[in-house]
Amino acid sequence: MNAGAPIGVFDSGVGGLTVLRALLARLPREHTIYLGDTARVPYGTRSGEVVVRYALMSARHLAARGIKLLVVACNTVSAHGLHALADALPIPVIGVIEPGARMAAERSRGGCIAVLGTPATIASGAYQAALRRLAPLATVIARACPLFVPLAEEGWTDGEVPGLVAERYLGDLRRMGVDTAVLGCTHYPLLSRSIAQVLGPHVSIVDSAETMAEAVAALLAAKGLLRDGDDAAQHRTLCTDVPDRFRAVAERFLGRPVTEVELVDLLP
Repeated sequence: MNAGAPIGVFDSGVGGLTVLRALLARLPREHTIYLGDTARVPYGTRSGEVVVRYALMSARHLAARGIKLLVVACNTVSAHGLHALADALPIPVIGVIEPGARMAAERSRGGCIAVLGTPATIASGAYQAALRRLAPLATVIARACPLFVPLAEEGWTDGEVPGLVAERYLGDLRRMGVDTAVLGCTHYPLLSRSIAQVLGPHVSIVDSAETMAEAVAALLAAKGLLRDGDDAAQHRTLCTDVPDRFRAVAERFLGRPVTEVELVDLLP
């Protein structure tokens, strides 16, 4: 593996750009390639077998472009297909669930940890299993919040509408004494203010994008793969369908202009 090679970041759509945003802030010297499988999004409604098949197509495409590490920014793929990807690729593979669960276990004050995610991620039980291992004495409550995804993609992240939706999903968690909440979907950081307002100031919000960036930095350092160079880092953005729509939403998630999106076709 070449330390100067790019980091590959994969998601079923635009949500993983919150992970990419955190990576760019934490590791500004690193080259990156982001792939959003917009032709097949959402993965959350698919069976585990189909999710793995789709994920392998994207992972192999990125591996063929010479990446040194694959970041699986999709919680659904991290829950269902991480081991399959690790077995299929000759490079390190890291998913979002373990770093987020570990940070939640460290921050919890021994009370109750809430996992907020898509229905598929919650149904997989991956966060719950990780938290039972990392914080065996904590109570874990898993809550699916499906409307958070379209709200984030439409840019409705603050104000009355997201506040009402967050209250409907999370109001009872405030009353149940939750002290830590894991944002178990890469769209949810865009709604973190609305979520925090409902849960209250005493609840620690764990952003899985930020914990993932720290985990990637630690892994690259341990393997001697941090890029050392003064030339500007290069960032490429790929998607599998509707690049114009992808670019418009991507700029909101990434917080910076996206000048070009390359349309790619994934081979089975």
